[in-house]
Amino acid sequence: MSRNRKPDILLEDVVIENVAAEGKAIAHVILPEDEPDSPGRILFVSFAVPGDVVDVQVTKKKKNFLEGRIVKLKKPSEHRLEPFCEHFGVCGGCRWQPLPYEMQLQAKQQQVYDQLTRIGHLQVPEFEPIIGSEKTVFYRNKLEFSASDRRWILSGENPELLDDKDKGGLGFHVGKFFDKVLDIKRCWLQPEPSNEIRLFIKDYTLRNSLTFYNIRNNYGFLRNMFVRTTEDGQLMLIVCFGEDSPAIKPLLDAIVARFPSISSLYYVVNTKLNDSISDQECILYYGADAIYEQMENLRFKIGPKSFYQTNALQALQLYRKAREFAGLTGKETVYDLYTGTGTIAQFVSSQAAKVIGIEYVPEAIEDARANAAYNGISNCSFYAGDMKDILTDDFIAAHGQADVMIVDPPRAGMHPDVIATILRAAPQRIVYVSCNPASQARDIEMLSGKYKITAVQPVDMFPHTQHVENICKLELC
Repeated sequence: MSRNRKPDILLEDVVIENVAAEGKAIAHVILPEDEPDSPGRILFVSFAVPGDVVDVQVTKKKKNFLEGRIVKLKKPSEHRLEPFCEHFGVCGGCRWQPLPYEMQLQAKQQQVYDQLTRIGHLQVPEFEPIIGSEKTVFYRNKLEFSASDRRWILSGENPELLDDKDKGGLGFHVGKFFDKVLDIKRCWLQPEPSNEIRLFIKDYTLRNSLTFYNIRNNYGFLRNMFVRTTEDGQLMLIVCFGEDSPAIKPLLDAIVARFPSISSLYYVVNTKLNDSISDQECILYYGADAIYEQMENLRFKIGPKSFYQTNALQALQLYRKAREFAGLTGKETVYDLYTGTGTIAQFVSSQAAKVIGIEYVPEAIEDARANAAYNGISNCSFYAGDMKDILTDDFIAAHGQADVMIVDPPRAGMHPDVIATILRAAPQRIVYVSCNPASQARDIEMLSGKYKITAVQPVDMFPHTQHVENICKLELC
């Protein structure tokens, strides 16, 4: 078989058994070349529900497992729900729409357990029940939409009959096709006017014969956009352009005229080869320079580059549990590593003697300091820089021995140098917050010579996806 040739195998009447990692479901199948008494190979299938009976086209064949896609749903599971989004199955998000929410939560809790025990080889106590999301739709406070002059052509469409205007789209990137965007009519992740704003900008671009971005050749007028919202209805819009153009101002004026309730409107002219705006100038065009989210008695400033948990209501549950796991009495020195805009640091500050926050992004640290000043918090200090370079033995000696460390690293987890420094610092407790239990398990295994897990709390931040947040409480052995 050549490297690029896909296996030509159709499996009929496959019974889906369970939910697996990465949003897929699993079954066991026996191929003709397998021994008769073989236990079968694991088959991973997307968009399936336990109990479904399906015909599956195999797309990947390995020695120990197969991957495939459903070509016919023979008998739907009694658990299967009708997807609520018209883009389901093409858009890569919200893959678990057919799965009842209780089953989603069970699968996520099992995912955390499997990764801690199988990847980290860790001894774990009985889990706290996973905290489900109060909202299962319209729960996100930040979305990014990308423009493309080469949108994804849907099944049944004839590309030869489409004119240039019909080939453009504004929505989400599709799977592995970096230059293709699925044009989105209605997204269920963020409340209105998110959809209305996106559709207005697309329509304006088309009506005025402006161009959508071409990612292959790095040219085009409309490139991407970010919509940020708060629980009390504030809205920040950031519109990014692939070229400086006299058409920018008329578009922004039209947006303000159509949506005067926008709290903050920025624009960015980004001519580099990736969509990130972290290194770009965000130019305030209209309204306030920031929006603000309230948590308990604290207010947090959110600028165009600020990191903030995208499910605000669940973030509150997450931070409350992290504070509980920290077990503070008011006398402790707390280090909040990967502090972002200082949300967790300030959330625990009233129960600590001193809190030290460290974060890579300088703008986030500026926001953290501004937030602390606004909230009247004087016992938090914030430092910007690469964690492995900032958190050193000398830094800890200068700022005080940590009684408790709270860590909330990116998906990749912590650098080994950071873990080594934590081990030498030997705080009494570590509260490890993670958006990726697999890297969390790996890191905790490296800490397990000195620490044991005494509590585990999964939190569902992203309904209808396989992603899960998890908190582990670690204590010195």
